[in-house]
Amino acid sequence: MSYADEAPSTRPITVVLADDHAVVRSGLRMLLDSDPQFEVVAEAGDVESARRYVRGHRPAVLVLDLNMPGESSLEAIPALRKESPETHIVVLTMQEEPAFARRALAAGAIGYVLKEAAEEELVEAVRRAAAGELYLNPRLGARVASEPPPGPPDGLSEREVDVLRLIALGHTNAEIANHLFLSVRTVESHRAHIQRKLDLSSRAELVRYALDRGLVGSETPG
Repeated sequence: MSYADEAPSTRPITVVLADDHAVVRSGLRMLLDSDPQFEVVAEAGDVESARRYVRGHRPAVLVLDLNMPGESSLEAIPALRKESPETHIVVLTMQEEPAFARRALAAGAIGYVLKEAAEEELVEAVRRAAAGELYLNPRLGARVASEPPPGPPDGLSEREVDVLRLIALGHTNAEIANHLFLSVRTVESHRAHIQRKLDLSSRAELVRYALDRGLVGSETPG
């Protein structure tokens, strides 16, 4: 294999850090710089600067503080995703309420890390985000999952909600079929109907939708 073939696999994960406290940014940079797979390409102290650096650097991941001066970080997430679709967003915050996590994920973030757990979780969250995988603080995820789901939203049937909930919990089509005593083909059909009704195409979008609507319950249907 030539060097040219190997180069893409060794390219570092580029990161922009956005937090209005310089000492926090310094700590985050030290944390990521200690791992050679990451490269912090810019630091921002407000949302406007974060958007400028994201447009300029097109990083793999933006670590975004949820509470910064000026433009709302939460409201900026859709614009950031539109301006740089290849950049995945990990929210870093002190907000422990499930509603904030749901709103951030629904807006387009792919990760949600509490600042108090950043030292233990940020590296894994950024790594997963770069791979397009969802990361939610485990303790917060348990709180989200413990809330009872509402009735079927957006024209979904009860069975489609069951399927969507299991998709959000990470089950494969075969596992969902086993849980619900259905054939895999029927599960695939339900999944296609769900995606068409909600106008969503990827699993990550379905997960964000389920979290935002509180559809992830503490028990799986069966």
